[in-house]
Amino acid sequence: MLDVIEQLLVLQDRDQKIMRLEEELARVEPERNALLGNADSSKNALEQARKAAQQVESQRKDLELEVESRKKQIDRYASQQLETRKNEEYQALSKEIENCKTAIEALEDQELELMEAYDVKLQEVAEADRVAKEAQARADEQVVKLEERESSQKKEKAEVEAERAQLATKVDEAVLSRYDRLLQRKRNKVVVGVNRGVCGGCHMSLPTQIQVQCKAQKEIVNCPNCGRIVYYTRDMELTV
Repeated sequence: MLDVIEQLLVLQDRDQKIMRLEEELARVEPERNALLGNADSSKNALEQARKAAQQVESQRKDLELEVESRKKQIDRYASQQLETRKNEEYQALSKEIENCKTAIEALEDQELELMEAYDVKLQEVAEADRVAKEAQARADEQVVKLEERESSQKKEKAEVEAERAQLATKVDEAVLSRYDRLLQRKRNKVVVGVNRGVCGGCHMSLPTQIQVQCKAQKEIVNCPNCGRIVYYTRDMELTV
């Protein structure tokens, strides 16, 4: 194998590691957002449960005020009864008092229903609070692990990039430039072996002349189909 091919293969290995680490690092922020988003969703559910409970309690208090208002009406009607001397007025006030008492009974029945509903809502709040706390604790734990992983990957990437830079100094500038241009276009392996007459990159059959040049191992050869740098491997078989 040509020395320059060996150099490029080593360089390519580091470039593949760098690209893999870049992809992994690019996934960190979406993962972090997803974790925090789940916790926020649980918090929103808790807030909605609290609002629903508050709404029920507010309705109950409104009924309670209405009951007090009806009771005051009864007191006023009773006072008016004591002052009136007309039987018709007395009877009319008695009817109003009975109407108020009937309304109070209906309101108190509704109030009891709302009290029961409020107890149910409080249970829902307690459950939502438990879920929210667990979700937040889980998110906090996973975010810490995620940040530790991110830190480790950044450190590894910096080390590989430094090694890559050192390796690149050993490659001929013209060849390195040629390799870098291919890498920018393909974003994957650009130095590939020839396996049974086929390019290891695009998997297209190579002309016999290209295969002969690869086997001769005297120059850098490019695949005429994809432009990748191809080199001879032991499994290579010339096609007739």
